[in-house]
Amino acid sequence: MFSNVPNNFLNCMENQSLQNWNISKSGLRFLIIILLVIGVFFRFANLDKKVYWGDEAFSSLRISGYLQSEMNKQLSDGRVFTIEDLHKYQYPNAEKDAGDTIKGIAVEDSQILPLYILITRFWLEWFGDSIAVARSFSVFISLFTFPLLYLLCLELFESSLVGWMAIALIAVSPIHLVYAQEVRAYSLWIVTILMSSVALLRAIRLKTKVSWGIYAITLSLGFYTHLFFTLVAFGQGIYLIAIERFRLSKTSIYYLISSLAGVMSFVPWIWIIITNPQPESVSWANAKQTFFASAMRWAGLYSRPFLDLGISPDAPGIVKIALIPFILIILTLTIYSIYFLCRRTPKKVWLFVLTLIGSVGIPLLIADFIFQKRYATSRYTLSSVLGIELAIAYLLTTKIASINTKAWQNKLWSLVTFMLIMSGIVSCILNSQAQMWWNKLPEKYEDFPKIANIVSQGNKPLLISSTDNIMSSVQVLSYLLDPKVQYQIVGKNQLPKIANGFTDIFLFLVEPSDFLKAGVEKVYNSKLQQINKVLWKVTKST
Repeated sequence: MFSNVPNNFLNCMENQSLQNWNISKSGLRFLIIILLVIGVFFRFANLDKKVYWGDEAFSSLRISGYLQSEMNKQLSDGRVFTIEDLHKYQYPNAEKDAGDTIKGIAVEDSQILPLYILITRFWLEWFGDSIAVARSFSVFISLFTFPLLYLLCLELFESSLVGWMAIALIAVSPIHLVYAQEVRAYSLWIVTILMSSVALLRAIRLKTKVSWGIYAITLSLGFYTHLFFTLVAFGQGIYLIAIERFRLSKTSIYYLISSLAGVMSFVPWIWIIITNPQPESVSWANAKQTFFASAMRWAGLYSRPFLDLGISPDAPGIVKIALIPFILIILTLTIYSIYFLCRRTPKKVWLFVLTLIGSVGIPLLIADFIFQKRYATSRYTLSSVLGIELAIAYLLTTKIASINTKAWQNKLWSLVTFMLIMSGIVSCILNSQAQMWWNKLPEKYEDFPKIANIVSQGNKPLLISSTDNIMSSVQVLSYLLDPKVQYQIVGKNQLPKIANGFTDIFLFLVEPSDFLKAGVEKVYNSKLQQINKVLWKVTKST
C-alpha cells in the first residue's frame, strides 16, 4: 500500500537535514550556484566547435525563408558560386520575411512546428549570422529550465531542497547540454513542458480563472513547439482526471475549457499537417530493429542524462559492453527512485511524475518493441527524462535529508549524489572538447572535418556536387571549408560546365552518382582519384 506522507515533510526537516549534511543553508545554495555556473559555462563553451550537422542545416534553411525546391533550382544551374551564395539559404536576408519562413515550414516541413524557427530567425536578425549565434538561442532558452524546475518542485513536493537537488542534477546533465547546443526546438520543448506543468499544478491549487488562462497559454506554446507535446498534454489530462476521480468538478470544468482553448489555437496548424503531410521526413523510423537492439537503445536513452561518453549507437559492440555495468547501476537507481517515490508520496505527487515519464515514453516503447519501429531517440524522450530526474532528485534529497537515515546510509547516498554529479561533469567536459558527438550522426559526418581540410588546402579549389547532396551534405561541409573554396552544383542526370582557373577540382558525392562521376571525367578529360568514400579528386589524364 502507498503511504500518504504529507507533501511538506521535507520542509519540516530542513534544519535537521542541513545538519546531517554538515552545511548551512547558505553554503548549500553556494554549492548549487557553483554547479549552475559550471552548467552555464559548458552550455556556452565552444558553441561553434562541433559539426553543424544536417538537422541544423535544415533548421537554418527554414529560418532563411527559402523553400528547398527554390534553393535546389537556383543553385543547380551549373554556375560556379561562393560560400556566401550558399549561405544565403541558411540565414535571414532581405529577400524573405517571417511569412516566407512560415510558408516554407508549412509546405515542406509541416511536422516541424514554427515557434522555435520564428524566434530563432528574429534572434539572428538581432545578433548576427554565425553558428555560435544560431546555437546561442537554444542555450539562452535552456537557462529558463532552472527557475521553472525549481518552481515545479515547490508545487509538486513543497520542498526547496528537492528543487535545489534537481537543479544540481540537470545543470551538469549531459543530455541537457547536448540539446542546449543544437539549432533545434528541443531546449524550448523542455521549457514548455516545465512551464505547462507548473501552470497546471498552480491552477489546480489556486482554482482561479487567471491561473487556468495561463495554463491555456502554456498549452498553446507547447503545441507550437513540438508535436510530441500533444502526448505530454494528454498525460496531464489523464493526471487531472485521476486526481479528480473522474468527477465533473469545478476544477475539471476549468481544465476542459483551458485545454479546449489551447487545442483550438493549434487547429490551424493541425489542418496544415493534414493537408501537407511529410511522411518521408521520419522514414528513418521505419528501419526494423531486433528486440536486443531496441533494449540496448532504451538502456542508453535513460543512462545518458547522467553519463555520456559520446558513444554512438553504431559504436563497436565491445565499447557498449564495457558500459553495461554503469548503465545497469543507473537503470537500477532509476527504477528504485520511481518505486521510492510511489511509496513515500501522495497520489497527486507520484502520479504526476509517472504521467510525465509515461506520456511519451509508453507510446514510443510500444512503437519500438511491438511494431519494431525506431522512434526511441534521446530527443523524443526528453519529457520522460525530466520525470526520471525529478524522481531521482526526490530520492537523493530524502535519503540524505531524513533524520531517520542511519549515518552509513547518509554517507552512501551522499556518495551516490557526488558520483552522479561528477559523472555529469566529466561527460560535459568530454562533450565540450569534441568536434563530433553521437547526436551529430557521426556515421555520416565524422569524416567531414578531414574532407574539409583536404579541399581547403588547394590554392584555388572547386567542389562539384549534385542537387541530391546540397542540403544534407554540401551545406554541412560548407561550414568547415575555407571561404576561398567555390562550388558547382548540377541537377540530376546533368553534367557540369567546364570551369576554368581552378588548381584543384574535387567531386563530392554522399549520394552516389555513377553518371556524374563518368561525366566529370569526360568534361575535364581527366580521371577521378578516390580519396575516401565520398570524395574524389579530378586529375589530368596522362
